[in-house]
Amino acid sequence: MINDQPKFLTMGDRSLLVELSDEISLEVNRRVRSLYYSLSHRKLNGIIELLPSYTSLLVVFDPSVLSVSALRTLVTRLFDSPAETRIPEPKTVEIPVVYGGDFGPDLEWVADYHRLNPSEVVRYHSDTVYHVYMIGFTPGYPYMGEVPGEIVTPRRDTPRTHVPRGSVGIAQKQTGIYPVESPGGWQIIGRTPLVLFDPHATPSTLLEAGDVVTFYPIEKEAFENWRQ
Repeated sequence: MINDQPKFLTMGDRSLLVELSDEISLEVNRRVRSLYYSLSHRKLNGIIELLPSYTSLLVVFDPSVLSVSALRTLVTRLFDSPAETRIPEPKTVEIPVVYGGDFGPDLEWVADYHRLNPSEVVRYHSDTVYHVYMIGFTPGYPYMGEVPGEIVTPRRDTPRTHVPRGSVGIAQKQTGIYPVESPGGWQIIGRTPLVLFDPHATPSTLLEAGDVVTFYPIEKEAFENWRQ
């Protein structure tokens, strides 16, 4: 449920966290993105950065240009008039994935955890349409949901120090893709050859909050051909 009014939390002297709800849902996330676009399109002096998440928006601002009280007043007005903002149409992206083996070292574990066989895990994961709720953790990392209840899986007890770029993982109700090599604690079930983050491209990330994602299985040979 969306709050009647936004809740404000000061994060130091240069950031204001705007909380719209304590529950994750598509409608709450849509309102977060609506507020994000309302502020970003105005290109207001004093706003340095806007960071949307599942249920909140972090506003980084210059207090010498924009006061906290003025920012709170503006955000409240925009929150009360969501229809004024036109949210861009989401793009739909199909993600090829090699499931299991060296590319998905946790697929067997996930299958055993749910008393399924690996092919059933792949089917549940790839038959679902996902919503990109937010980008975070590393540049271009999409937090997507929700995975079917049959494969909702806890994070690893011990995170890996090295997760290869393109790894596709599950953590609770979420699925995600590691855009760059990094540590990580998600259950890795596959890997995609697609590049999710390129600092030299415009835009630099393949996915954005609000996008729609589907996965489809490919063979390892196709992965290598795609990369070449």
